[in-house]
Amino acid sequence: MLKSKQLVAVVAVMAVICFLYSLDIKGLVKPKGDRGINSTPNASETINSQLISSSAKMLLNANLASQVTSIEDAVKTASGAQKLALQKQLVQKWDDVNQPAPAAFISEEIALAQNSFKNWLVTGDKFTQAYTNYKDSSAIPALVAKAILAYTKALAINAASLDAKTGLGVAYVTEGKNPMQGIQLLLGVVKQQPNNLKANMNLGLFSMKSGQFDKAVNRFKTVLTVQQSPEAYFYLATSYENLGAKPEAILAYAKSKELAADPGLTKFVDQKIKELNNK
Repeated sequence: MLKSKQLVAVVAVMAVICFLYSLDIKGLVKPKGDRGINSTPNASETINSQLISSSAKMLLNANLASQVTSIEDAVKTASGAQKLALQKQLVQKWDDVNQPAPAAFISEEIALAQNSFKNWLVTGDKFTQAYTNYKDSSAIPALVAKAILAYTKALAINAASLDAKTGLGVAYVTEGKNPMQGIQLLLGVVKQQPNNLKANMNLGLFSMKSGQFDKAVNRFKTVLTVQQSPEAYFYLATSYENLGAKPEAILAYAKSKELAADPGLTKFVDQKIKELNNK
């Protein structure tokens, strides 16, 4: 059975696909005006740790929100090891309720106080989770910029880290200013480690976005040799469908449904398979 966080990811597969196709990745697809994540002026000024925390606490019940506020108040008056311990406790509290954005800001504070590769990598990963899932699109550019900064600082300490290069590559493409810089980073990762799961998954998604479904198929097939996941099978099925490979698409959709065992995805996939069989 899938864990709760995995179930959330599976239920969101269709939303991710919609997001993927609605997002213009400059340099990979033909621009359609100024629409996109970079269209919000002064985006970095629109969010901060306090605003993110306040917004996230609105999603919690009163008891949990009160617990978070209590720790936050304690952090303000603490120092040294005590402050660090409270910050780590706060990160864990946000992780427990699946809120990566506020956790990312606290992780950044920890990394600024303790400049280490691990702290910056964790911070980059949390900001990546945040910009991938955050509901307010106007905040995404600032979250992406934070991720880029964190991964850059991680690589300044350990230039050989494939995890940091992958995170930075994905963030560069998402940012949209110079997507090919990000693609080159990801290609460099898979050249060094051909079966790298994260790099291949993201290269597959970016190939889908740019209409290179044959390349996407190869990326997702590589991912599936490393890890059998409903998401990878779903993306593989979508790529096959766009190539007109109906039997392969049906098999991949069916496999995604089998692995997910989620009613929402099952209903969507059953409809998809019905449509493909009737074409």
